[in-house]
Amino acid sequence: MNDTMREYFPMLRTRKEVLDIIQENEKLTEQFDSWEEEGQEEFLDFCTGVKGVKILYDGFFKEVFSPEYHVERLEEFLSLLLGKKIKIKQILPNDSVRLADEQTLLITDIVIETEDGTIANLEIQKIGYAFPGQRLACYSADLLLRQYKRVKDKKREKNKKFNYRDLKKVYTIVLFEKSTKEFHQFPKQYIHYGGQTFNTGLKLETLQESVLVPLDIFGKVMENKTIENKLEAWLVLISSDEPKRIIELLEKYPEFRSIYEEVYEMCRNVEEIMGLFSEELAEMDRNTISYMIEELEEEIKAEKEKTKVIQKELEEKEKMIAELNQKIEMLEKSER
Repeated sequence: MNDTMREYFPMLRTRKEVLDIIQENEKLTEQFDSWEEEGQEEFLDFCTGVKGVKILYDGFFKEVFSPEYHVERLEEFLSLLLGKKIKIKQILPNDSVRLADEQTLLITDIVIETEDGTIANLEIQKIGYAFPGQRLACYSADLLLRQYKRVKDKKREKNKKFNYRDLKKVYTIVLFEKSTKEFHQFPKQYIHYGGQTFNTGLKLETLQESVLVPLDIFGKVMENKTIENKLEAWLVLISSDEPKRIIELLEKYPEFRSIYEEVYEMCRNVEEIMGLFSEELAEMDRNTISYMIEELEEEIKAEKEKTKVIQKELEEKEKMIAELNQKIEMLEKSER
């Protein structure tokens, strides 16, 4: 399969060539030796084409979807995902206050404003547990408040009256590499669209929309089927590192070839790509530790709740025993 990938991407090096470059540099050798064997093999696999590059890695994703150099890619992907034509007007700065304590959990965060004023926040989360519904609601509210302030300030500058109807929709889009159990209750659904609704069927234009994409479920859905449309093609690009699937993608949509060529050219700079990979490994370690801490805290909380229930049951049983003993004593007294 490595040779097959090299037919498409002749810039790919062999395993020996990559190792020779590393071993000729003391700093790179030390860095490479510091990785676990699994990390070493993963690095060599994507540098040589044994496996595809994980576009979800922060450095690769930002290169592929760079709003500065490849805005058309981001526009097409968002257009397909949202089901409407997206034309990006500008990239908005991230909210440093909101993100200050979340950097270890945040992989990619791109906030864009379209020509019609719509705001969309594209997030990638490796661990779904770190992005619960409550966090989703906060992010959505944050986007809406940011738009409200921007629109109101512009109206004030032009001496015009603010009207809530001037506000446009805000979209919070989250791609999950590993989704939580809630998503797995819908094993055939890999895109979830959500917004505000009313139980009576009342139709009002509300502004907060969410799009959640569990990529692990997408991968399972695609196991026994071929790529059938452009949105599936983009999701395969983002989520799959299987050479067979990548070649299928290139055969059906040759335009994606340039994206892989860019990424594999990045891989030729071994020193730079090793630095990027080291950051990814450190990020994964931090995320895993954070996830484990959260999981353990939940387990402890659950055990404490169980202990409370058990303690209450014991107290009730002890009370029943005391009452029964009291009745026995009363019966014995009455029989004397």
